[in-house]
This record gives sequence, C-alpha cells and structure tokens, in this order.
Amino acid sequence: MKVVCIGGGTGLSNLLRGLKKEVGNRIEDLSAIVTVADSGGSTGRLRKAYHIPAPGDIRNCLVALSESEEILQKLFQYRFKGGELEGHSFGNLFLVALTDITGSFISAINLASQILRTKGEIIPATTEDINLLAEFSNGEVVEGEESITEYGKASKAKIVKVWIEPPDARAPIDAIAKVQDADLIIFGPGSLYTSIVPNLLISDLREAIESSNAIRIFIVNAMTQPGETDGYSAYDHIRAFLETTGLSRVDIAILNTKMPSDGVLRRYIEQGQEPVIPDIAKIAKAGITVYAEDLIGENQDFVRHDPDKLTDTILRAYSHALS
Repeated sequence: MKVVCIGGGTGLSNLLRGLKKEVGNRIEDLSAIVTVADSGGSTGRLRKAYHIPAPGDIRNCLVALSESEEILQKLFQYRFKGGELEGHSFGNLFLVALTDITGSFISAINLASQILRTKGEIIPATTEDINLLAEFSNGEVVEGEESITEYGKASKAKIVKVWIEPPDARAPIDAIAKVQDADLIIFGPGSLYTSIVPNLLISDLREAIESSNAIRIFIVNAMTQPGETDGYSAYDHIRAFLETTGLSRVDIAILNTKMPSDGVLRRYIEQGQEPVIPDIAKIAKAGITVYAEDLIGENQDFVRHDPDKLTDTILRAYSHALS
C-alpha cells in the first residue's frame, strides 16, 4: 500500500520511525508531508534571516527515516553551543546551505534524503514562507506558531480559529500527486493547531485530500497540550480537527488507553498536561471506527507513542477496513 503521513513536530518523526520498518514489505511507498509553519528556536531565526520555509520538522523527519550510519544522524541533530551559532542545529544549517546552492528547498531536501538514505520521501506542505495566525476566545489575534502556544498558556483563552498568510499558498505538485495516489492518509500525532492543522490550511492540499479515496486515520495525542488543547478529550481533538480544516470525515481514530506511571504523570500534571480521555463511545457514534489500545512506550521520562505498537495498530486497522 501507499501511505502518506501529514503533520509535524516530534509526533510525526516518531510515527515515521515505526512505519519505515515496513517499507518494502507491507508498505510499498511512504511519504511525509510536513508543516513549515514553525517559528521558534533555530528554525525561526533561519526563517527570518533567509526567508525560507521552516527546516526544523523536515530535519527531524529526515533523521527518522534515515538508514545511514548513526554518526550522520547525530550530525544532523547536533546543536551548536556558544557563539553566533548558539542553538542552531547542523541539519537546519545544512538545509539552508543546500537551498542556497540549488536554488530550491525541495532539491535541498531530496539531496539530504540521498545523503541520509531515507526510506521514504519527505515533502514540505508548501515551499512558500507562510505564517500561522490564531484567534482566541477573548478576541485576541496572535501570529507565529510559538507565540500562539505561549499566548494560550499565559491567557488560558481557547483557540477558536487558525489561518495562514499568505492565504493562497500552494502545495508542491509532488505533495498533491502523493495524496492522489495514496491508499492510506494518516494525520498526527502532534500539536493539533500548530503542527497538524497548518498543512490542511493550504487549499489545494486540502482539496486533494478531500477528493482522495484513501482511508483516513487520525492518531489522537496521548496527552493534552498546554495553550492548545487544554481539557480536550479524544473526541474533542477529532471534532476540532474536522471543524478547523473543513475536511468532511475521518474514517479511523487511534487512541491510547495506557496511563503513564505515577511519577511521570505527576510531572506532566505540574506542567499543565493530562492524559487525553478516550471517549470511545462518542467517537463511534460519529461513525468513526475506533482502535483504543496501549500505545505509549516504556520511556520513564516522556509520554510518547511507541513507534512499533503504533505501526502495528495502523496496519491492522487498514487491513480490517479493506475486509
């Protein structure tokens, strides 16, 4: 089957680590369409200086799909310490340099993919320098991915609308072609309003997804995100995703049911995060097939989906949907 994953952040790269193991087996073709609306850290500084799409999430996906030696993967993730390069990752600078040399952000990604021997194709949602904006329940409008999340944390106001500028940004033709040819399209996991939704605010990409016959899977986050999804249940994530993007449906929802250990849970709660309530019946009543399982890994520091468990559930869900 041909699989297209849409999102950004650590959620998407974590998902790709599991799926790449099935490339050449149950997966014939794997592609990731990645948000370029990130505005924080090294990525934000490079965007301002060079007026290019955000390279950070692209870099993480390149490393996630890489089959190269471990030293190359570590090199791409290396962050400089001290001096003018403080905080910049080598991979981000490498992509900026390749973009300048080739004159094309997509050519830079393709060359980096060859160097890292990726088992899949990585495509930016757009090659234009877009900005993400959000309106909150108190009427305030905030610009920039990082600023949106921080304002949500500080104000406790809810996000009611998100959009991009310029509003007529276009997706690369390769992204449209991958969607049109896909058997399975996966959304998430990741920051709902700042990593997943921005991809669907690009009109021609959204239209391609809407007209595709591919099965659509939405992976619900294991924990709520301060400033974005405070108090959201699993159903709330899916409802907000559909309402904000304008997509007509999700076919399958994948939810985690395992609780983190007490120590990890306490630390997350202190940071304003809590487990997402798996309100299975509510999702099922909306006509969505639900797979609710133990999906988080054994890492004692962070609550993350286990890539292998997630891949197994996705492939099982797809197989059942066809039968």
